[in-house]
Amino acid sequence: MSARCLMIQGTTSDAGKSTLVTSLCRLLKRRGVRVAPFKPQNMALNSAVSADGGEMGRAQALQAQAAGIVPTCDMNPVLLKPNTDLGAQVIVHGRAIGNMLANEYHDYKPVAREAVMASFARLAIHYQAIVVEGAGSPAEINLRIGDIANMGFAEAADCPVILIADIDRGGVFAHLVGTLALLSDSERARVAGFVVNRFRGDMTLLNPGLRWLEQHTGKPVFGVLPYLHALSLDAEDAISRDSVAIGGGSVRIVVPVLPRISNHTDFDPLQAHPQVQLLYVGRSDAPPPADVVILPGSKSVRADLAWLRARGWHGYLQRHLRYGGKLIGICGGFQMLGRSLRDPQGMEGAAGDSAGFDWLDFDTVLGSQKQLRNVNGTLQVEATPISGYEIHAGVSQGPALQRPSVVLHDGRCDGALSDDGQIIGTYLHGIFEGPESCAALWRWMGLQQPQPLDYAQVREQAIDRVADAVEDNLHLPLLLGLLGLDS
Repeated sequence: MSARCLMIQGTTSDAGKSTLVTSLCRLLKRRGVRVAPFKPQNMALNSAVSADGGEMGRAQALQAQAAGIVPTCDMNPVLLKPNTDLGAQVIVHGRAIGNMLANEYHDYKPVAREAVMASFARLAIHYQAIVVEGAGSPAEINLRIGDIANMGFAEAADCPVILIADIDRGGVFAHLVGTLALLSDSERARVAGFVVNRFRGDMTLLNPGLRWLEQHTGKPVFGVLPYLHALSLDAEDAISRDSVAIGGGSVRIVVPVLPRISNHTDFDPLQAHPQVQLLYVGRSDAPPPADVVILPGSKSVRADLAWLRARGWHGYLQRHLRYGGKLIGICGGFQMLGRSLRDPQGMEGAAGDSAGFDWLDFDTVLGSQKQLRNVNGTLQVEATPISGYEIHAGVSQGPALQRPSVVLHDGRCDGALSDDGQIIGTYLHGIFEGPESCAALWRWMGLQQPQPLDYAQVREQAIDRVADAVEDNLHLPLLLGLLGLDS
C-alpha cells in the first residue's frame, strides 16, 4: 500500500464527520495531493450511482467531487439501507445482496470486513492519501465486537483518528471525554486529537474549556469550526421528521417526510432557489395548500403509501389536483401514482399487493434486480436536456408510459406525463440540478420568469466554503502531518 490514511470519527451521528472529510479532500486536492474518500460502512437512505455502475452513499460521491475524482464503489464498500426498524438492505461493492435483520448482519460482518479491506487496499494503490469517515460513534460499545465502521477499521488499517464533536448539541466536553473513556487503551492511543464543530459565540468563553480538555486528555484540540449558516451540501441521511419550512419564495412546494424517505437530496436545489418556499411536512401535521406537491423516493414504498393514506394525504392530493395544483412523483413516489404496486418476493417488507393512488394508468412489480444508471435525456416539458440517475427495483408497465416524462439518450423512455399536464412521474433522481431542466420545471410549476440556478456551481461553492473554514480555523500543519504531508 502506498497511501497514508487519516480517519475522522464523531462522538455522535451528524457531528460533522462527512463535512470535515469533504473539506480535507478539497484542501488536499488544492495542494496537488491525489486523495480519495473512504467510508467502510454507511447506513443511509441517500445514495448515488457510482462511475462503475454500483450504488454508494451520497456523501462519498460528494467527497469524491471535492477530491476531483470520479466516485467508485470502493469508496463505500458496505452500504446499509434500512427498510424496517429491525432490518436493512445490504449492499456490498455496489450490489444488493439481500435484506438482513440486525442480528443476521452481525453474523455477516466477517464477510463484510473482507470486502471493506479489499476496497481499501485497491484505493491505497492509486492514491497518496485516503481520508476515512467513521459511522455514528466509536463509543457504541454494544457494536464493538466485529466493528468495521470505526475503531475496528482504524485498528485493522493502522491509521490515526481525529474525534469531532458538535458543540451546537450541547455537552461537547462530556461527549469528547466520555467517548475516550469508553475506548480500549489501544483505541484511545489512536486518537490524535479533537475538532469542535458548529461553534457560534465568543471564543474567549470557550478557550478555558479547550485548555482543560487538552490538559485532562493529553491530546490537542486541532481547532474550532464555526457554524456555517445556509450551507448547501448533500446530507448523508439526516432529515427532520418534523415539519420544516425553508425559504420564502412565491412558489410553495410541499414534500411529505415519509418514514423511509430516500434520496431527499433531490430537493436540495429547491431549498437553494430564492423563488421557492419548500415545506417538509412531518408525521404530526396536516399538509397546507401548495402550488406543487412532490412525492419523494422511498425504501419501503408500500409501507409509506399506507402511511400517507392513514394520514389523509389521498384526500388532500385529490383536492390539490382538483383545484389545479401540480404533482410530481419521484422513484417510489412515482410508483405510488399508478394503479397498483406488487411486491411478490417481499423485497421491501412483507410480500403482498397495494392499490396505488390511480392517477396514472400503470402497474409496478418489485423485483430482485435493481436498476442503477447515470442517464441523460430530454425532458418532455419544453423538450429540455436533463440528466439524473436511477436507483430502483420496480418495473412499471401500462398505457400511461406511452406518454413519458423523459426520453433517454439510450432509447428508453422514463416515467409518465398526465394527459392534462398536471402530473409528472419519473424514476430519475437529480432532476432539479441541471439549469435547463430546472428552469423548465419552474415554468411548468407556474413560475413565469424563474431565476437561473446552476446547482452544480452551488455545490462547488459550498465545498470551497467548508474547505476555507477548515483552512482558516484548524491547525493544518498538525493535521497534514498525520498524513505525512507538509502544509
